[in-house]
Amino acid sequence: MAASRRRRTAAVAATLAAVALTAGLTTGCAAVDKALDCVQTADAIADSVTELQQAVDSAANDPTQVDESLDSIDKNLGDIGDKTDNADVSKAVDDLDKAVDNVRTSIKNGDETPDISPVTDAAGELTKVCTP
Repeated sequence: MAASRRRRTAAVAATLAAVALTAGLTTGCAAVDKALDCVQTADAIADSVTELQQAVDSAANDPTQVDESLDSIDKNLGDIGDKTDNADVSKAVDDLDKAVDNVRTSIKNGDETPDISPVTDAAGELTKVCTP
């Protein structure tokens, strides 16, 4: 199961890289800047999701890592949410925010290995909507 999550995160990262490389060829300068902001933030979120997966896998050793990963995702969500006026991006940010909140609630309720697949799925959706 952890391997499939890592593959999804790798796919998200690969998509982000492709978007960043092709954005300049397909849109105007302002749109490129906005798309790159979205892509860069989504890339940071993908990195945080990878860290979250690793933190959940080793939560018994250091439970604070899960909180730190969730905090990092929250910060990046705030950054992208403040920069966008795109309804699809806003919805993807909201969905990812809800998924992060659900993981926090699971941990608070004593779940030592919360299901983070909704976080991974929502991060993938954010990557899709950040594609120009």
